[in-house]
Amino acid sequence: MAKNDLNGKVVLVAGGAKNLGGLLSRDFAAKGAKVAIHYNSEGTRSDAEKTLADIQAAGGTAFLFQADLTKVENIGQLFTDTKARFGGIDIAINTVGMVLKKPFLETTEAEYDQMFAINSKVAYFFIQEAGKHLNDNGKINTIVTSLLAAYTGLYSTYAGAKAPVEHFTRMASKEFGNRGISVTAVAPGPMDTPFFYGQEAPEAVAYHKSASALGGLTNIKDIAPLVEFLVTDGWWITGQTIFANGGYTTR
Repeated sequence: MAKNDLNGKVVLVAGGAKNLGGLLSRDFAAKGAKVAIHYNSEGTRSDAEKTLADIQAAGGTAFLFQADLTKVENIGQLFTDTKARFGGIDIAINTVGMVLKKPFLETTEAEYDQMFAINSKVAYFFIQEAGKHLNDNGKINTIVTSLLAAYTGLYSTYAGAKAPVEHFTRMASKEFGNRGISVTAVAPGPMDTPFFYGQEAPEAVAYHKSASALGGLTNIKDIAPLVEFLVTDGWWITGQTIFANGGYTTR
């Protein structure tokens, strides 16, 4: 599926209202794809509506779907509603995530359960539903984190809950490959979005900015083209987690 083949394709973006997800939703629509934009809650509705309005103003086609994806039946409904509206799905991208920065000894069971539900459970069943519903030769991508290659404390539940997605990606790519479906994950460094700043003190922000070899935080505009490549011309890359962080961490 080359980039010039996006016209008329159907792209589903979980967490597609704002930040990286919003940019991906707008980019795909601008290239002629029909976009299903998932958002989680009423708190994100205004961002979702703004993204939809931007797409429609530019002549694109999209619709909104609001749901808590930690309830697995909602993931299935997202895929079935998208197929009912657009006739099929070619690309499924999951940008959903939640970060918690907290010492190991202070983390509660409720926080653990919430972090694994959002970062791991959603990712697993999103890939599962994509495997059920995507057209042959479809593409699946999940956003994880460069902390998977870090030696650090304080992010045990965030990095810990994202870590299984590497294995989900490998296993799914092996199982879905006979249908031409590639499955990848992208691990950005700390991104310059509100998602990052809510957990970090000013001195931590300064450290993260200095930690990358190329300098500064990860810009979503540097991640979106990589995701777009992996689900188009880069389809031959499968089962892989790609670290894109300016040299923040590496393996």
